[in-house]
This record gives sequence, structure tokens and C-alpha cells, in this order.
Amino acid sequence: MKTTLRTDLTVRDICDGFVYNELEAKGLFGLGGKLTIQPEYQRNYIYADGKRDVAVIDSILKGYPLGLIYFVKTEDGRFEVLDGQQRITSLGRYVTNKFAVQDDEGMEQLFMGLASDLQAKILDTQLLIYECEGTESEIKEWFKTINIAGVPLMPQELLNAVYSGPFVTAAKAEFSNSNNANAQIWAHYLSGELKRQDYLETALDWVSHGNISGYMSAHRQDTNINELKTYFTSVMDWIRSVFVDVEPQMKGLEWGRLYETYHNKAYNQQEVHTLVQQLLTDDCVDNRRGVFEYILGGCSDPKLLNIRVFDDRTKKKVYNMQTADAKASGISNCPLCALESNNNRTRIWKLTEMDADHVTAWSRGGATTEDNCQMLCKTHNRAKGNK
Repeated sequence: MKTTLRTDLTVRDICDGFVYNELEAKGLFGLGGKLTIQPEYQRNYIYADGKRDVAVIDSILKGYPLGLIYFVKTEDGRFEVLDGQQRITSLGRYVTNKFAVQDDEGMEQLFMGLASDLQAKILDTQLLIYECEGTESEIKEWFKTINIAGVPLMPQELLNAVYSGPFVTAAKAEFSNSNNANAQIWAHYLSGELKRQDYLETALDWVSHGNISGYMSAHRQDTNINELKTYFTSVMDWIRSVFVDVEPQMKGLEWGRLYETYHNKAYNQQEVHTLVQQLLTDDCVDNRRGVFEYILGGCSDPKLLNIRVFDDRTKKKVYNMQTADAKASGISNCPLCALESNNNRTRIWKLTEMDADHVTAWSRGGATTEDNCQMLCKTHNRAKGNK
């Protein structure tokens, strides 16, 4: 890859004709329309937090270097930003009065409110820019290399760079667009940030059954995302058809896997609603995020709920009472051993040789309380299971 260092471009040059799309968090164009600030392989703008964007402007006002910026020269003589789009977008947003910085008196100042000498200081600041020329594979490999430092690229952001093309363009327009009204609904069920490509990553993970890279490679030149969008919509519609409740514990569950496993089963929405509310308010349930798969699976796997166990004080108290009664009656302190005809019928087990058990199983309404606790020898407790 060929590189040429340029020092002739200023902030004024770069911000000439600057266009920013607020809804998609994209710095689109600059350099009089000759510079594409955010080509498809670039992530969305993430500096708009009142800290990092302000720091860019503050650095220029204090005379600090902004660091190297890399442009790619395209075949038609135009340029794309390879590295530095966050800084360039911050500059463009500031000189077009999209945010304010504090002056020495602590007052918030838009660019148009700055003294003329400070405006000139910003606009006339020269930038260090490497102009790069090379093949697509060379450019993208370099892009991955220079993004190891700083704010690291998320895995999906890297994949967007590797497989940039019409499919990524269409997919980002659907799943990385904050103007998409459905994003508010998705936020109840998906973890991560829309602008950091987390929603897109989830959608691709679902439709590809975990093989995102392979799927993106196969569909790179597709001009539509019909399969991706249809599958994602099917999962979301299924969730909302089963669970009328929208609970905080739903966020970030493996909904794609759950859909594949359970979507062919029929559910009564009102019964599901009742079960959700009962389980989420049950003090014995330690893992409330497991409630939803527990219900989908027919309430057959209590391990998903991590049911609260009896504490040591309760176990010791029940053990002492059972042992005293057993010795007085000449039988084993394990109630089930006492019913047998072998040598264990009169055996007194040590506390460490016994486990606490629900007399009435938790799954059948039994509480994790002292009056529903019995101590069984480990063999019988394992055999009893959920009976």
C-alpha cells in the first residue's frame, strides 16, 4: 500500500461542505464534497457524548496535536476516511454548531459564539493526513490494524468492514438506524447499543445460527435483506405472542436459540402471564432470568431457576430434631431409610452425610422454609429428585 503524508489540509478544508446525518449518527461528506467521512466499513459516530467530542475541540484550542488521520484515495480521485472519522465528525459538528464547549469562564459556547480569533485558530489548524492507495484487501487489513488502539472496534464493526457492500448498507439502514421506530421495542429484548452494531449482530446471529461471518460472506452482494429481516421479525413476533409481559429480565436472553427450540409449541398467553408474575415474585427463585425458558420448557427444569436452598441454620436445626426423634424411636434419622428393611433402617447419619430436601417439592408449591424441610441421606435425596 502506498502512503503519502500531507500537511496542506486544514480544519477549514476538511469541514468545507460538511454534512452530518443526526438520525444515523453519520458524518457523511467534507472537503467540498470530495471526502466521504463514513464509508460502509466505518462504524457509526460514537463521540457525541459531551466528553470525547468536546475533548477534540479543546485539544485544538490548546494547541495539542490531534494525531494522524488516514485517507484512502479512490479510483475516481475522491477520498474516504480510513482512520479519524470520529475526530473529523466532531470537528464538522462543532463548526456547524451542533454542540457547545465551555470557555475559560465556564460558559457554553457554540462555534458561532466564539471570538473571531478562536474561530480562526480552529479553522486554520493544519492536520497530519496520510493519503493511502491500495487494493481493497490491503485497505481493510490496514483498517483493522490501526483500530487496535483507541476505542476498539466491536466484532460486528470489523465484520461490516470486511464484508462491506450492498448487503451491509441495507442491513445497517435497518438495524443501526436510530430513526427506526421498532428500535424502542427491540431494546426491551436485545442487549448492547444500536449504533455499535449490537442489534445488527444479534439479527445476523439468529438467522445464521451463529455463523455470522459465513452468512455475511455469502450474502455480501445481495441488494436486499429480506431473509435477515423476516427471520428477525419472526423471532420478535413470537416473543411478544407468548409473553404479554415486558420484564427487565428479558433483555439480552438467547431469544434466537429459544425460538428455534420452542416456537412450534402452543402456549396460553394468560397462563404464561400468571406464571411469569408468580415466579418473578417468588423469593425462592434466585435466577429470575431463567423464568422464561423454564416456562417455555413446560416448567420441567427447576435448575433454570436456581431455587434458593435451605440455609445452614435451618439444616442443623431440622437435623437435630430428626436425630433426637429417631434415637428415641430406635430408627434411622433419614425418614426414607427408616422405612427399609436393611441395616440402614436404624442408622444414624452424620449431618455431613445428609442433604436438605423439600418435603413438598418447590415445583409443586412447597416453600423453602423450616416446616417444609427434611434431612435425607445423600443417596435417598439424589434418588428422590423432584418427586
